[in-house]
Amino acid sequence: MAKTFTNQSPIIIAHRGASGYRPEHTLAAYELAIDLGTDYIEPDLVITKDGILIARHENEISETTDVAIHAEFTHLKTTKIIDGEVKIGWFTEDFTLAELKTLTAKERIPQIRPQNIAYNGIFTIPTLNEIIDLAKRKSLEIGRMIGIYPETKHPTYFKSIGLPLEDKLLTALHKINLPIFIQSFEVGNLQELSKKTDLPLVQLINDSGKPYDFVVNGDHRTYQYLVNPTELIEIAKYAQAIGVNKNLVVPKDSNGKLLSPTSLVNDAHQTGLQVHVWTFRNENLFLPLDFQENPQDEYQLFFDLGIDGVFSDFTDTAVSARNFLS
Repeated sequence: MAKTFTNQSPIIIAHRGASGYRPEHTLAAYELAIDLGTDYIEPDLVITKDGILIARHENEISETTDVAIHAEFTHLKTTKIIDGEVKIGWFTEDFTLAELKTLTAKERIPQIRPQNIAYNGIFTIPTLNEIIDLAKRKSLEIGRMIGIYPETKHPTYFKSIGLPLEDKLLTALHKINLPIFIQSFEVGNLQELSKKTDLPLVQLINDSGKPYDFVVNGDHRTYQYLVNPTELIEIAKYAQAIGVNKNLVVPKDSNGKLLSPTSLVNDAHQTGLQVHVWTFRNENLFLPLDFQENPQDEYQLFFDLGIDGVFSDFTDTAVSARNFLS
């Protein structure tokens, strides 16, 4: 088995909380993930009209809340272009926090996770401060530091409408003494953050497309280009880790069968970057053909390559697979 960059066991990052078991980005999902043994909880951060950072996968909230049945907000339904895509629905930046707190969360993929529908209508949208308070409380309760791994969502867009995320995020995080990583799919905002904080930063890299700030700035580089060794050296100037789509580490063929691993983990480690890989899920729909009904073996494959962390919807499965290493 290859060594991790840190020579420590790989970290478990609860992807939007224990989202295999509770609606994502709720305090219940984060708390369950902590109880199941995660090292970090991962909130995607967007912002309200009155400038409060909250946890939602997207700023369009019709898929993850009951906003559509709130007649009082019908007039706020609208069409926007977010990162080049036309979106129709309700957007967090058009609501105050008080208004958003009248909504409840619902399961985003009910056809795949019908067991989570039972929790629809129970939990509210958490603020970043509420998530921090939870992590602090649980860290004391269990005697183990729980980290926070926030993602800045659509930073170029939010900056363009006068609601930038970064300074509010740093103000909140610099007050606490918990393990932190800050992640983004964009490059420019991480480079800016690197000048303002010593907190570790993570460049997210997908297996297709390009960072939206590259689109805006006319930069020709794609995500796949960013994983070549020369570009990894550039990323290491502002970030401490890369968070990569698992297809960039172990590609799949057109049938979903695994191919040989790439050199990405070694290349990144050579430049001083940790490698955190996303997203691990138990359902066959998300598993490679080689590991149907057997998510544990997928973790083992990646752990054997020396990766430094996994984003998982199923914290217990990830922890169990990691325990198998020791």
